[in-house]
Amino acid sequence: MPRRTNLDLDLVRAFLVVCEQRSFTRAGERLGRSQSAVSLQVRRLEEQLGQPLLSRDPRHVAPTEQGAAFLPQARRLLRLNDEILASLGADDVEGEVRLGAPEDFATQHLPAVLGSFARSHPRIALTVTCDLTLNLLDRLSEGALDLALVKREPLGPDLGVRVWREPLVWVALDPELARRDGPVPLVAAPAPCVYRKRAVAALEAAGRGWRATYTSPSLAGQLAALRGGLGLSVLPREMAPDDLTILSDDLPRLEDAEIALLKARGTPPPAAERLADHILSALDRQRSQVGGPPPAKARAM
Repeated sequence: MPRRTNLDLDLVRAFLVVCEQRSFTRAGERLGRSQSAVSLQVRRLEEQLGQPLLSRDPRHVAPTEQGAAFLPQARRLLRLNDEILASLGADDVEGEVRLGAPEDFATQHLPAVLGSFARSHPRIALTVTCDLTLNLLDRLSEGALDLALVKREPLGPDLGVRVWREPLVWVALDPELARRDGPVPLVAAPAPCVYRKRAVAALEAAGRGWRATYTSPSLAGQLAALRGGLGLSVLPREMAPDDLTILSDDLPRLEDAEIALLKARGTPPPAAERLADHILSALDRQRSQVGGPPPAKARAM
């Protein structure tokens, strides 16, 4: 019978940070270790598990198939470890964390995540700012935020750690809006919103004209315009309200969007690291619980 092995959580944490940073060098900077020490930790974990977890070449580090399967399990292990320490009063991390997030994602996914974090880390003061991705990136670069969840292009530039992938759909009060002659009336956030960019790119690729009938940085404002019949818009499928119609005909297909977690430059404070780990673990659990994007709530036309 093979000898049972207890996983070393320090090795698990090193593997997780390498996956997030996509670099042994950057992972070492975050962990306060040398590149060679972090690489050795990951190799020791691979030996314990008997599986190759990372593929390595001079320019690229990425999880193998086995590593990708182990990644959510690694986050669960560390989350449970941190929760136990916090519940026993061993967690002495304190300070302030400034988090930025898009309004729609924050409204849909973050309340429970941040609530559980606040309960398990009562000595950390959390400040959340909702804004457009471009503004969040500016605030992050200016040092006004410690962490930011932002919308990015799938398979685009390396911008943070992907935490969510969103199938996008066309929505409107009246499906006839998509069938009328003339430019498509568009309700959207101001440029350079990813959803707006996705809508415009899809329409122009299909040879459809469009005009912005209502522009608002607020999700509430966009939904009000949609419910008033002022046009159609693009939303994540799971956020399509019941009183709006998901349009599957007469409009071009939309590419997915992604949400990524970014950290401010330099060495993040321990409180920010703790929140980043919590967000990654919690959103992993949400994905596993729903088994991917939930079905559409509105009518498919």
